[in-house]
Amino acid sequence: MPLAIPFLVFIGVLWVAGGASRADVAGQVVSRAAAWVALVTLIILGDRRSLIGDRQVLALLVATILLPLVQIIPIPPSWWSGLPGRGIFLEAATAAGMAQPWRPWAIVPSAAWNALFSLVVPLATYFLIAGFGRVGHLLMLRTLLILIVVSTVVGLMQFSGVNVDNPFVNGSGEVNGMFANHNHFALFIAMGCLLAPIWAFCESRKPGWQHPVALGLVSLFILTILSSGSRAGMIAGLIGVSGGFLVTQGDARKALRRYPRWVFPALIAATLVSVTGLVLLSVMSDRAMSIHRAMTVDVSQDMRSRALPVVLKMIREYFPMGSGFGGFDPIFRLHEPFALLKPTYFNHAHNDFLEIVLDAGLPGLILLMLAIGWWMWGSIDAWRSRGEDAGLRRTGSIMLLMVFAASVFDYPARTPIIMAVIVIAAIWLSGYARQSAASALRQ
Repeated sequence: MPLAIPFLVFIGVLWVAGGASRADVAGQVVSRAAAWVALVTLIILGDRRSLIGDRQVLALLVATILLPLVQIIPIPPSWWSGLPGRGIFLEAATAAGMAQPWRPWAIVPSAAWNALFSLVVPLATYFLIAGFGRVGHLLMLRTLLILIVVSTVVGLMQFSGVNVDNPFVNGSGEVNGMFANHNHFALFIAMGCLLAPIWAFCESRKPGWQHPVALGLVSLFILTILSSGSRAGMIAGLIGVSGGFLVTQGDARKALRRYPRWVFPALIAATLVSVTGLVLLSVMSDRAMSIHRAMTVDVSQDMRSRALPVVLKMIREYFPMGSGFGGFDPIFRLHEPFALLKPTYFNHAHNDFLEIVLDAGLPGLILLMLAIGWWMWGSIDAWRSRGEDAGLRRTGSIMLLMVFAASVFDYPARTPIIMAVIVIAAIWLSGYARQSAASALRQ
């Protein structure tokens, strides 16, 4: 696996520096520089025949890159003036006595440029892993799990009062590991609830040390999610735990078939009792900040809920062409009513599906529907599949579902490390681990 070392270095850099979405943090420079270095390395040393990968995943990635690329191309004033929501900017030029200039589709061009540059991370991830066979994909699974474990340790240190200052992200004093946002951190940890049991059965389908270790890791991940204060993280964690059981329950039955039939349901019951006990203990000791926030926060006063009508109004105003990628903050300030003014600013819609439609209009909505449709079709095929790659494909399906669920409440897919995880999950779901292994055998 000649590309394994570049991938490990790249994903390690993203773990350290790729936990923030803001354009002005140092981690963006480091993450994007690492991506460009990886691409140049592939051009020089990579086998071009092995860099094509899964064409459907590549097509979705290329379409995602083309949208912000088109938005930064200047267009004639007559075209630009016909775009919805541009009236106030036309009036500004007229009031200044200026001729209407050529402008790009995006209202905030610098933000669209930043959105375009950010996509070098998923592009580099794709080409780094495109030539991997099954062994390489199992290495990725173990690598992600190790990074999640280390992130958990960092988060627990923060919860205990240790100041872990990551200079590459905009920290906020929360339990957020190496991320700038505790919701994104909780999503990353929740993926461990899925990957730990799958790792255990990938390593050995016979009862061994991996299985109790996996159970212990899942328990640790759950406690960390509860301590993070992330309500969205609890949903992602529930999906991860349920998904891990669904993917591995067949292998678990096979591993225990030498034992009486009652052993398997007894182990499930014991696991449920143990996890429930840990959650109750965390609540009773006032350590379950996620549950505490879910029980005490007034949803009607939450900024996400209060700003939702404004966001929907903005979508209607700029549809069908959108306002341009990355420009939510200044565009929202233009529409923000006095009732929502506060000392802090509302940086995103906190629903990435809505923000994509706001940014890219009908083209973004079509691309979003295509991506979700591809995921649904691939997931159905993955859960029907009985091949050796079925477990990995189902894992990719569940990981993407977790990102979708978290994106309803936040914007995790805008951070470099989660971008890379999404590409990995998409490749797994596509079944390309099996395809690339078969291609390698034929060469």
